[in-house]
Amino acid sequence: MAQQTTSSDAARQQDVFAFLADPATHAGASVARIDTHGAAVFLTKDRVLKIKRAVRFPFLDYSTLARRRTACEQELEVNRRFAPQIYRRVVPITRSAGGILEIGGDGEPIEWAVEMARFDERLTLDHLARQGPLTPGLVAALAEVIAQSHRVAPSAATEPWLDSIEPIIADNTAAFTAGEFADDEVATLDRTSREALSRHRRLLGDRGARGFVRWCHGDLHLANIVLIDGKPVLFDAIEFDPVFASVDVAYDLAFPLMDLLRYGRGEAAAGLLSSYLAATGDDSIDALAALPLLQSIRAAIRAKVLLMRPAKDETERQDNRHTAESYFALALRLITPPQPRLIAVGGLSGTGKSVLARSLAAAVLPLPGAVVLRSDVVRKQTFGVAETARLGADAYTPEVTAKVYGSLAARAASILGQGHSVIVDAVFARGDERRAIEAIAAKAKVPFEGVYLTADLAIRIARVEGRLADASDATADIVRQQQAYQLDSIDWHKVDASGTPQQTLERALAATKISDQTCST
Repeated sequence: MAQQTTSSDAARQQDVFAFLADPATHAGASVARIDTHGAAVFLTKDRVLKIKRAVRFPFLDYSTLARRRTACEQELEVNRRFAPQIYRRVVPITRSAGGILEIGGDGEPIEWAVEMARFDERLTLDHLARQGPLTPGLVAALAEVIAQSHRVAPSAATEPWLDSIEPIIADNTAAFTAGEFADDEVATLDRTSREALSRHRRLLGDRGARGFVRWCHGDLHLANIVLIDGKPVLFDAIEFDPVFASVDVAYDLAFPLMDLLRYGRGEAAAGLLSSYLAATGDDSIDALAALPLLQSIRAAIRAKVLLMRPAKDETERQDNRHTAESYFALALRLITPPQPRLIAVGGLSGTGKSVLARSLAAAVLPLPGAVVLRSDVVRKQTFGVAETARLGADAYTPEVTAKVYGSLAARAASILGQGHSVIVDAVFARGDERRAIEAIAAKAKVPFEGVYLTADLAIRIARVEGRLADASDATADIVRQQQAYQLDSIDWHKVDASGTPQQTLERALAATKISDQTCST
């Protein structure tokens, strides 16, 4: 993918870049520089200046000063939707009559910059994902931020989005061929991507007709999400073409899902998917059928961008190449999902069902892991209250409980129907409840595994009493009352859950024979 520049603009930009990289320009403060294919970014203690490179690609054109100014203004407008605390203004880089360069001076503007407040780059999610697992609380907060951005995103036309997919696939293929990736693998990715697009084009069109094509962030990889005051903030959204960012919301979500997988954070990826679905409701379930294609395209695009990224030396070029290859390998893996399965996790309150279900989800293919359906959450949704709101005894009558289990079964069937795996987390104390969920798997013709957790009364009471801000309404008294349950003969895998969550996970994986499946990449 060739880039084009004018020699005068390129030379002038080198002067500007040298000026902005000089600590003297910033009262002696140190300056860090980050280069991408489309921008040069200069970071000081409390300010960031972002210059659009004088380049032209098929998908963007920054080849003139006027175009770069417009792009800066568009970036400011678009990103204030997501991160008003970061984006400050558009400022000119000027040259005085005496030839002196200034930031925001009175001379002739020779370049334009987006000025931003600097945040702690160590708190972008790509850095956090490299360091270790992301907490469930952070993952849930991220899901809500993304879901909220989709709720308020302007509606967009469907056909331009649909018509863009095939050229994206073709452009990816051309980049990998030019990059001398293995011919057979490039051909396989191209063919399977086109086949998947053919299968799902009608679905994507129907979703567009229902309003799910919106002007989204558009570039939601982990490096474009940062924690500020402990909360995830989206930034650096696509500004150069609204059509380019006007996509199915599931395609927007597919980027962080895919990126979490690339960083080996399978549990976070699975948790993000489940939390997003819980936040957006059943209308999002049909997107699961197209999710392998959408994630694969996102991985391929990320690989292509890394191939294009400027490198200051051979070591950096090799690093970019290696990372591009890892994204390409993930794209290949994502596009061919295996058969889904249904897993039910039962047990009395305090046995650790929800902790196990969340951890187990990352080990159940297809990627990014099984969707977790939790009875406690569904019960709260049934009554239209927040997950952590407390419900009274009237919410736990046999009639309400039957309704909750019926809803779990129906949602599980719907998810399986989209080719995706599901884990259902509920007490499952009654034989008819267990048989009903088993029947869902049988009807869908998918494998089923039932896990029933056990732990002593004292352990269960201690766990329930230690819960904070949880969807469960169980109390120590309820745990004691459950001791009187006359449990039917349980033929599911009984797993001792009296140890640590990791020990319970290992026992459940061994019992269910799915330990060979992993979402960590």
